[in-house]
Amino acid sequence: MRRMFVAPEGSVLVDADYSQIELRILAHISGDETMRAAFISGEDIHAVTASQVFGVPPEKVTGAMRSRAKAVNFGIVYGISAFSLAQDIHVRPYEAKEYMEAYLEKYHGVRDYMKRVVEQAREDGYVSTLFGRRRALPELKSSNFNMRSFGERVALNMPIQGTAADVIKLAMVHVADRLRAEGLKARLILQVHDELIVECPEERDRARQDPFARGDGRRR
Repeated sequence: MRRMFVAPEGSVLVDADYSQIELRILAHISGDETMRAAFISGEDIHAVTASQVFGVPPEKVTGAMRSRAKAVNFGIVYGISAFSLAQDIHVRPYEAKEYMEAYLEKYHGVRDYMKRVVEQAREDGYVSTLFGRRRALPELKSSNFNMRSFGERVALNMPIQGTAADVIKLAMVHVADRLRAEGLKARLILQVHDELIVECPEERDRARQDPFARGDGRRR
């Protein structure tokens, strides 16, 4: 699909995205020391998780281990079940359950947060982002088990994914304001989840003078 979007002649599209924004927010909200330390030190969070979950030194983590740990990392954020995780990483459900249990044992701050946020949501009837945006959760009081389970997954996920959405909205405003304030020809044209797409003149891209073409910006 990316190939369908083409910059005008003389311009390039710069893709700037937030690195693992949802996991960083999870580390912040939960206060988990292991996860926070991994991000602060600049370590590969998926390799760290693989090391923790599989009980091997970081240098012994294989590509397959890291891939499974990545699925666990993001699965936890979305309130995934062991059965769904098993399907995603092609293992048996009991193995997926063991991965999740090992994860929550190592990242006990995340485990405590997951329990706390659901209990608080039941009491309050809603969850909110770090910026105060709320999502009502009447599902938590439903007599239907599947509906209650859905409410619990939303309670786990919304504060994290919702905060990530708030952050990217603020980024859109600040980036657009900065581009105008500096009189740059570059312009913000698209937002996709945690990415901002900026159209900018090719000569500025070559000169690497545009502050928004640094970091994780990628040509396409």
